Amino acid sequence: MSDFLRAAKFLLLDLASTIFFLGLYLLTHNTVLSVILGSAFGVVQIVVQLVRQRPVHSMEWLSLFLVVAGGSATIVTGDPRFVLLKPSVIYAIVGIVMLKSGWMVRYLPPVAKAVSSDIAIVVGYSWAALMFVSAAVNALVAVAYTTQTWAMVMPVFGITSKAAIFVGGFLAIRLTTIRRIRVMPDDERQVLLAEAGVPMVKSSIATG
Repeated sequence: MSDFLRAAKFLLLDLASTIFFLGLYLLTHNTVLSVILGSAFGVVQIVVQLVRQRPVHSMEWLSLFLVVAGGSATIVTGDPRFVLLKPSVIYAIVGIVMLKSGWMVRYLPPVAKAVSSDIAIVVGYSWAALMFVSAAVNALVAVAYTTQTWAMVMPVFGITSKAAIFVGGFLAIRLTTIRRIRVMPDDERQVLLAEAGVPMVKSSIATG
């Protein structure tokens, strides 16, 4: 589960740092100040990891590089949209990682892994697709619309789209697992539940 949670953390922190920059920019209308403090936010994230003696992963270094690169381009051009494009790069990279077939299967409980791994594979690809869609939507809004529009659209889109696919994927796997267990022959079902370590008192979920 650690890989999945780490990817989620990258997305949340990246969105937070971008919103932090944008909030400063909208409040102060000072591009240089907003870029400097936004970049400092990314540096602090790395420093905290180092102080706690936790490994700094490549994605975190990449995020910091994008903060500095996008910030520098913003200062030179005076256009804050360079910073707003950073989440698109992160989304695309995470999406590429999620294209690995079956990456979600390892996170399933034993019963679901035994009978619904094919559904988990589909859900995993759905997550990858959402990452690519998010990258495209973020880039479109950042380039074609104002920073104020980005501030209103992207946080809502980011949270609701990921919440929807998380709930939808969970329900798809859970309901499929219950349905498939229910239609199994009784002896096969009992063996499966026993091997998965499910107490027999809970096996009523499989029989209705």
